[in-house]
Formats: sequence, C-alpha cells, structure tokens
Amino acid sequence: MTSTVVTGNGGVTANGRVAVVTGAGRGIGAATVLALAAEGWSVLAIDRAQDDPELPYGLATDVDLFGVVGEAAEVCGAAERVAVREADVRDLERLEEAVRDAERWWGGVDAAIACAGVIAGGAPQWEVPPERERTVLDVNLAGVLNLARAAVPALLRRPAPRSGRFLAVASAAATRGLPMLAAYCAAKAGVAGLIRALAVELGPTGVTANAVSPGSTATAILDESARLYGLGGAADFARQQPLGRLLEPGEIATVLAFLAGPGSSGMTGAILPVDGGLAL
Repeated sequence: MTSTVVTGNGGVTANGRVAVVTGAGRGIGAATVLALAAEGWSVLAIDRAQDDPELPYGLATDVDLFGVVGEAAEVCGAAERVAVREADVRDLERLEEAVRDAERWWGGVDAAIACAGVIAGGAPQWEVPPERERTVLDVNLAGVLNLARAAVPALLRRPAPRSGRFLAVASAAATRGLPMLAAYCAAKAGVAGLIRALAVELGPTGVTANAVSPGSTATAILDESARLYGLGGAADFARQQPLGRLLEPGEIATVLAFLAGPGSSGMTGAILPVDGGLAL
C-alpha cells in the first residue's frame, strides 16, 4: 500500500515529549492522539486508513485519519506538532520508517502506543476461515510486536535518565473466554504476555511497558461484535458491565495518556483494567 506523510516544519513539542500511535484513525487510537495533543505532546498518528479484504466490516479511512490529525492540531494549537502516516502495522518496514520520521522531525520518541486492532469470528474457532483468523492475529498481536521492534530501540536512544513508555491496548478478552472470538482472545492474551515480558527485558533502562484492558467500548469493533453475536446493537453489551453502560474511547485514552506521562514512573508490566467492572 502507499504511504503518506503530512507534517509541519519540525516544530518544538510543547512538553518536550513525542509519541507514535497506531490505530489512530478512529476509536481508542484517535482519542489517544487527541488526549496527548491536549497535554502538549507531538504525535505521529499511524493508521492503515483503508479496508482489509479479509474483514467483513469497514476500517478507518484516510478521511477519518486526516480528520483526527486536523482536530489534534486545533487542540494543541500547532499544526507542526501533529503528523500522519498511512501504514499497516503488519508492515515492519513502514513502522520503522514512521519511527525514524518522528525522530527526525521532533528529535526522538518518548512513547509508542499500540492501539490498532480488528475483530472477526462469528463461528467456532475451527470453522473460521484461516485467512480471517490470521488477519486477527497479525494485526492484534504481530502488529504490537512490530511496533515494539520498531519503537523500543528509539525509546532507548533517548539519553539516560530515560522515561520512555511502550503501551498497548489489550482487552477484557485477554482473560475471558469469548465464544466465536477465539483468535481475538488469543491475540489479546498474547499482548498481555508481551507487555509483561518487555517490562522485564527493559528492566532498569528507564523505559517501561504497560497496557490497558478495556471492557465494552463504543467503537467500530464493538459494533462488529454485536453483529457477529446477532444482537440489536452495541448497546446490548452495556448490561454485562457493573457500570451499566458502555465506555467511551476517551475514557481509555485518558488512562493511556497517564501511563505515557511521568505519573506512571513506578509502574511496569501492569495490565490496567478500564472495563467498567467487566472483569469482576
């Protein structure tokens, strides 16, 4: 696929920190770009920005992605602090290029946040088409591995004492067995395991690894989940959470922004539930 970059003139980030965010076209990723921009970060927003032929629902578009970046530029009041790259998280080379771009434009990378995700299933695991199952695993787990491979070296290139952050979006599905969503559950459990391993591997470098584990959140993935289960709509999932409502993407993004900042300095290897009590 083609790769598109839009950037300003390498402006100085307001708080001195730089983030790359995947899955930035909509949902939790988009909300995270906005949350970071509001806190003074320079942000590179990354998304595939086109549909996948193996998935039966539409993904974020380039219009969505550029819309998020435009909104983030308004939030932070400086267009040069927000940039965009169209790239698939399954493409390691493109992710590495994106990270190098962020370093070149803004002087380094302080946080890498893996929000890209897809869902598919709707049948017992052995009946799901292998290509569709592979797409779920490759985006949701291999995509996070790829971002770590591309971004952790950049986080470590910051001079000591460092305060880098590698963050990912797991899911309540990492610990709950969800019927007809086996590959999704497996991928999210893998994300949780990866974060714990990275936390140990990064040890005293000053770079930490953490994740959030959302419950039912008002996103396109939840809409597709409702369709797969034959429900009337995503709102039907609200009753399974003690809060009695769906979460909003901004609620997840707020926690990711906290984890990206200095207040999380004592945390690593944590998988934080932001799930409306779903895991209780």
